[in-house]
Amino acid sequence: MFDSSLFDLTGKVALVTGATHGLGMAMANGLGAAGATLVINGNSSQEKIDKAVAAYTDAGFTAHGYRFDVTNEDEVEAAIAKIEDEVGPIDILVNNAGIIRRIPLLEMPLDEWELVIRTDLTSVFVVSKAVVGRMVERRRGKVINICSMMSELGRDSVGAYAAAKGGLKMLTRNMATEWARHNVQVNGIGPGYFATEQTAPIRVDGHPFNDFIVGRTPAGRWGDPDDLQGAAVFLASEASDFVNGQVIYVDGGILATIGKPGNE
Repeated sequence: MFDSSLFDLTGKVALVTGATHGLGMAMANGLGAAGATLVINGNSSQEKIDKAVAAYTDAGFTAHGYRFDVTNEDEVEAAIAKIEDEVGPIDILVNNAGIIRRIPLLEMPLDEWELVIRTDLTSVFVVSKAVVGRMVERRRGKVINICSMMSELGRDSVGAYAAAKGGLKMLTRNMATEWARHNVQVNGIGPGYFATEQTAPIRVDGHPFNDFIVGRTPAGRWGDPDDLQGAAVFLASEASDFVNGQVIYVDGGILATIGKPGNE
């Protein structure tokens, strides 16, 4: 008999980095709707964090916000200790914080390359190390790393991002290899192309990239951020207790096919 309570996150504390907006906020909303207490992180203004917390609260969720730099080991360790003291043990970690720099490799300054790698890959190691050490002691925990289709594919002008996300796929598998024995499951979500504020300028009929994405995606549309919620709740819940080291691509089918769907 199917037990829907496997997806219930009531009583769980979920830390979602970079969840003041966009896809991170959408996934956090899904976790909150499933019952989790939300802890969101940002590294911009405290005002932006407070505004996001207010939005979660208005939606009926219990939410807390903490400002810290996910690439700074000292800040991360201090913040995780504070969160566990003030909110409770972190049961779910979603490593979502990230950046992209669209610069061709031959033109990319080394400092920009290192910033992307540090933010999109090294930060996952830094935050996970601080959180999972405590999960191991409790012998329970869920880690969800936000990968990308660029974990599998290359594309013009995003070499640093693709290198980081490809590395994140393998880091996810190695984390799973080391931590599964401690009842900590580590998996990834690889979003496709989603309708967000950032993509709004190119999501208009007739824009070449909009037409390319709609035509290239078997589902025939951009993703809605809420499309990520199911995968996030599944990987955060008891329903995925024997799922480890996997990346679920939520991409409308792009990675499943070659060429333009509907054409020979």
